[in-house]
Amino acid sequence: MTPQVFAILNVTPDSFSDGGQFSSVDEAVARGIELRQQGADIVDVGGESTRPGAERVDPAEEQERVIPVITGLVAAGVPVSVDTMNASTAFAAAEAGASVINDVSGGLADPEMYRVVAQTQRLYIAMHWRGHSTSMDDLATYDDVVIDVRNELKSRLAEMFVWGVEREQVVLDPGLGFAKNAAHNWQLLGRLDELQSLGHPLLIGASRKRFLADVLPDDATTADRDLPTAVVSAFAAQAGAWGLRVHDVPSTRAALGVVDAWKNGRSA
Repeated sequence: MTPQVFAILNVTPDSFSDGGQFSSVDEAVARGIELRQQGADIVDVGGESTRPGAERVDPAEEQERVIPVITGLVAAGVPVSVDTMNASTAFAAAEAGASVINDVSGGLADPEMYRVVAQTQRLYIAMHWRGHSTSMDDLATYDDVVIDVRNELKSRLAEMFVWGVEREQVVLDPGLGFAKNAAHNWQLLGRLDELQSLGHPLLIGASRKRFLADVLPDDATTADRDLPTAVVSAFAAQAGAWGLRVHDVPSTRAALGVVDAWKNGRSA
């Protein structure tokens, strides 16, 4: 199965690689349509940066940023995901036509999130998370990162099912870069099968993250991380990932094309 490609569309002034690029609704909608034309299955719209050290955004301001963009994209026939930790934003986005709620906090940031997910019946991506961006680098302590992440995600699943979230609604995300150092990220990627044992599809979000700089020259830019991102996407697809969240859709599509061709060649 070819993974779903989630294209990142940040309508924020301070996201780590593309903050401020799409500050008007028209620019953001045009970019979302372009991403869809490039091969994105879903455009993931976010109005609050989660880069390390980023400050929180009031939900009302977040909604002012994302809801008009979601409305415009849905009107243009583009499938949309909302990237939010706030239950009120998730609900408003669902009302505007978003088909997926992508919550980097896995429900820990807002106690009402699971109620909204159950009520709206949207697909819900629950990421492994230990704390907000201002403090997450201090929380990267594990006995065994894969076992610990698996157990903490398992606890999230138990809680959301109590609230009425259906098992079929849930996709899990190991949270690369969130309260994790480079070694933790590579261990999670290398042992995806242990996370898949939870019985839920996995979304992988490695795109342009800091740990990819380890395989690049010291003077490489953030955009230079698109090549290792595409390689990670290919390996994640081989490992059975359900979805990939990326900035650069064409390189991801090329990588997935190689994976499909490789599989077809092996089975011919």
